[in-house]
Amino acid sequence: MSAAYIFDVEGTLIDCVAEILQCWGETLAAFALRVPSAHLQRLSGMDGDEMLAILAPGLDEHARKDVLKAQGERYRALYLPRVREFPGVRATFAAIKSRGGRIALATDCKDDELKRYRALMNVDDLFDAVACGDEVSKGKPDPALVELALRHLGGAPAEFATMIGDTPFDAQAARRAGASAWGTLSGGHTRSSLIDAGCSLVVSSVGDFERYLAREEPLASPVSMHEH
Repeated sequence: MSAAYIFDVEGTLIDCVAEILQCWGETLAAFALRVPSAHLQRLSGMDGDEMLAILAPGLDEHARKDVLKAQGERYRALYLPRVREFPGVRATFAAIKSRGGRIALATDCKDDELKRYRALMNVDDLFDAVACGDEVSKGKPDPALVELALRHLGGAPAEFATMIGDTPFDAQAARRAGASAWGTLSGGHTRSSLIDAGCSLVVSSVGDFERYLAREEPLASPVSMHEH
């Protein structure tokens, strides 16, 4: 059975974390919420509503929705046009496909943001499925998005799947869904935090995965190794 590889997008395939964090800081400030940048970085990649509940516990559900709406509108207007893809995305996807693997994208971002990212990456011919934040009620670390990606891959078994992401929340979602996890340092999280969250392999950026895949036999199961 071919292995399934599920890729996070923001911070993993698309270089946008700095823009997202800056946008969050500006949005929170507009609502008179002052949050240190280190706190935002630590929670980067978490479901937005869950993140707000931690950063601003005094906000009720309605207020959190207002903040989330404002952040999304600001990001799409001011920051989305600036972001770029990381080098090596297409080469890594091609290496997986050439060895019999299947690929899904699993991202908490909205569909209109994903359209921009897909245009930048130019890999629509290399992945098999997409699971988007619009389709689930909770984002990572909840496993719903990973489970949806597996269903979109035709019910691929979790034990033959690996989630690749830049945050501990990607890894936690993968492990809760029964899948393996690999991590990249491209989103600003530490190697130790990714390993502690369940990553069996951590590299600097997505392009480095091609080097590891080149060592393996045709993909029948996920690779499990640490890089120190």
